[in-house]
Amino acid sequence: MNRIFATLIAFVIALPAWAEIEIEEVTSPSGIKAWLVEDHSIPFTALELRFRGGTSLDDPDKRGAVYLMSGLIEEGAGDMDARTYARELEELAASFRYNATDDTVSISAQFLTENRDEVIDLLRTTIHEPRFDQDAVDRVRAQVLSGLKSDQTDPNDIAGRNFAEMAFGDHPYGSEGKGTIESVSALTRDDVIAAYNGVFAKDRLYVGAVGDITAEELGVLLDELLAELPETGKPIPDRADVTISGGVNVVEFDTPQSVALFGQKGIDRDDPDFFAAYILNHILGGGGFESRLMHEVREKRGLTYGVGTYLVPKDLASVYLGSVSSANDRIAQAVEVIRDEWARAATEGVTQKELDDAKTYLTGAYPLRFDGNGQIAGIMVGMQMEDLPIDYIATRNDKVNAITLEEVNRVAAELLDPEGLHFTVVGKPVGLDTTN
Repeated sequence: MNRIFATLIAFVIALPAWAEIEIEEVTSPSGIKAWLVEDHSIPFTALELRFRGGTSLDDPDKRGAVYLMSGLIEEGAGDMDARTYARELEELAASFRYNATDDTVSISAQFLTENRDEVIDLLRTTIHEPRFDQDAVDRVRAQVLSGLKSDQTDPNDIAGRNFAEMAFGDHPYGSEGKGTIESVSALTRDDVIAAYNGVFAKDRLYVGAVGDITAEELGVLLDELLAELPETGKPIPDRADVTISGGVNVVEFDTPQSVALFGQKGIDRDDPDFFAAYILNHILGGGGFESRLMHEVREKRGLTYGVGTYLVPKDLASVYLGSVSSANDRIAQAVEVIRDEWARAATEGVTQKELDDAKTYLTGAYPLRFDGNGQIAGIMVGMQMEDLPIDYIATRNDKVNAITLEEVNRVAAELLDPEGLHFTVVGKPVGLDTTN
């Protein structure tokens, strides 16, 4: 009990001030690279392993295989069945989390220094000797299917699926990474093993570590844990063609409130104009109650409880998305206001005050992201995957502050595409023009 309590305390203790975070690149004896932030103030370490590819690696007729596999990794390994494995993890007062997205499969481990060797041994067995017992496959598959059935009656999920299919077509991004009821029902244990073999390889591995561990200790740990991974995994798909065209499509659904997902082509994370677009998005729809859309759609007209936008720079395509919900007899007006604000920002740009306020918020909120070892390990891995420099944390706010009004307004004119803005509306909207 004391160990578990100590672990929970460690989870919520952050490093010293974010500006003081010093990242060191570590290379193991066998050549595995990782980024490390040493912090010996508490006997606790967070380790983040991320593999590029994610659910996009699924074959078209095997959608959901990677997602199902990621849910099965902890269901027994080596000579431990699922129950024995869970008991071992609990006794070590450690935490392992697994996640699969369109672009990544990640393993997040958090552990006390006193148990490091035993935890890494368990994690190694997890990664290299997953059991994928048939009873576990059946059990976890049933959980996934239950979620998929629930998604079929969720207007937000319906909108997301329809928009993705329209935007990305036959590319993996165009279908649900969790799979469909039909595809998941048909998956076999062999499909799960094939998904595992495609994901876990050195050619797509990124590592971050934060906490009570030295560079030398981390190098040894990396080889212990990962040196025996295969060199290459399944080829990552080509970039997607973003096929968004302006207009409105309606998915009929019996609900008193329509949900709309809207979007257009976006901007890549490595684009020189990304920071200007990031600030623009905050002003237009990403800044909560301070954003233009929230002011115009909610506060001024009372059409919704919430509206927001966000940049989505995926590995293989980038889109610019937003969402809003409103009563069936008011969603048409909400769509009209959003489109008008999109056009106004494109033609008139933003004001100096809006820019200054956005910079103040974005630079002030940035340190809040660094609220624990696990968070920082994840941020470091994301930085590596986006090919950001190792000093990015220290220089990021300078990059935000360097953006000028002229840059933001130029990007607004170039990026925002009112004619190409598409709305997928789920519900029973009244008076919504679907001809444009």
